[in-house]
Amino acid sequence: MLLERIYDEDLAQASYVIGCQANNEAIVVDPRRDIQVYLDLAAQHGMTITHVTETHIHADYLSGTRELAHATGAQIHLSGEGGEDWTYGFEGNLLKDGDTVKLGNITVEAVHTPGHTPEHLSFLVTDGAFADAPGYMLTGDFVFSGDLGRPDLLDEAAGGVDTRFEGAQQLFASLKATFLTLPDHVQVFPAHGSGSACGKALGALPSTTVGYEREYAWWSEYLKNDDEQGFIDELLDGQPDAHAYFGRMKRQNKIGPAILGELPELEELDAQGVQAKLADGAVFADTRGVDEILAGTVPGALAFPSRGKVATHAGWAYDPENDDAAIVLLAEDREDADMMRNHMIRVGVDAAAAFTTSVDGLTLEPVPTVQAAELKSRIEAGEVGAEQDTVLVDVRNKTEFSDGTIADAQQLNAGKVLFHQDELPQDKTLVTFCQSGLRTIVAAQALRRAGFDVVELEGSYSAWQQA
Repeated sequence: MLLERIYDEDLAQASYVIGCQANNEAIVVDPRRDIQVYLDLAAQHGMTITHVTETHIHADYLSGTRELAHATGAQIHLSGEGGEDWTYGFEGNLLKDGDTVKLGNITVEAVHTPGHTPEHLSFLVTDGAFADAPGYMLTGDFVFSGDLGRPDLLDEAAGGVDTRFEGAQQLFASLKATFLTLPDHVQVFPAHGSGSACGKALGALPSTTVGYEREYAWWSEYLKNDDEQGFIDELLDGQPDAHAYFGRMKRQNKIGPAILGELPELEELDAQGVQAKLADGAVFADTRGVDEILAGTVPGALAFPSRGKVATHAGWAYDPENDDAAIVLLAEDREDADMMRNHMIRVGVDAAAAFTTSVDGLTLEPVPTVQAAELKSRIEAGEVGAEQDTVLVDVRNKTEFSDGTIADAQQLNAGKVLFHQDELPQDKTLVTFCQSGLRTIVAAQALRRAGFDVVELEGSYSAWQQA
């Protein structure tokens, strides 16, 4: 049996390829939208991808299930659990609890494990060439290494009202009825790792076992003592902010993401070509470091200051449902530009059209900033505050905010600012900050492009603490 984990560090998302080496068939579970990695892996092992499935309707990335099926002719399998409200809007074989998919010697069994979402499935995998019982479980967003999938995303990202409580109860029941009935040796492969917003304390380990989680996970004592209310209280406390684009992911994944097919080659532009593109309505994506962007960037540019987080930052700063501007990427070369476009399409930002390799010859303007000492003096003079013309906006997570912030600052997560502009004063100067400056420049540039007057605190909250 082949079992390969494909991991996206940007979104902390894992997909899996399971293949039978007896008949060279493979199934892909929870694929991302740039599918070449699966095609290459299958070719490397001489396998044909005949099936593709997903554990649930995802919120943090755009599913590649339809894309991969379109490219390979693979049979789509989708959850048939969850009721009418959580039924997929595109065709596929609907799996119910206990249904199986067979690939030669391998059996993949669907197990309904609601809680993170009502329709959520996990997959028990039996390698029939060696055993007659499951040895592996792909748990999706049900059980992570050291944590559980958060049950509040439907409230946070999908317009639900107090669904978190029922979801938490379902998680408790799913652990009792399914996960804890399995032998200790069963290996667990989750859909996310450390850094994902789909849980609050995900471990960095790529896998775990039922026995390890049964003994050491934070939730184990609550299950041993049958303390459902204590479990619910602990589970719901301190969950991180959900990025606003999660709502769009939910909607698109439910109806079925648009199929891209073969992507056109990105156009390479010189400075004059970039200027012409921008004059025609395109937007520049500055991918240099924070300090370089602060020193001078293209007016109205988006800021993607970390190549390892292009998908995340694109999801924060560009709303494809209300924006049709083509994106010109600043890239090292064509390979780098293609990599960034692949990251962007993972969150449904399909607007990358061209790239350039330098800002030389482009019109650049410095980004407005304020030093911590000057801001402190202005606050003490009564020039900054909710009743003044200048207000403070902390774009860190609400948990960071609660641990300490600048007096009178308003909290609005960097992943929400573009989508919750109504929560910000339109006619005032916003002074934004995060912890180090990375998140705030993404948020601030998105707000400037939306018409806000934004000044960034140099060095952000770290500089404020030191000063």
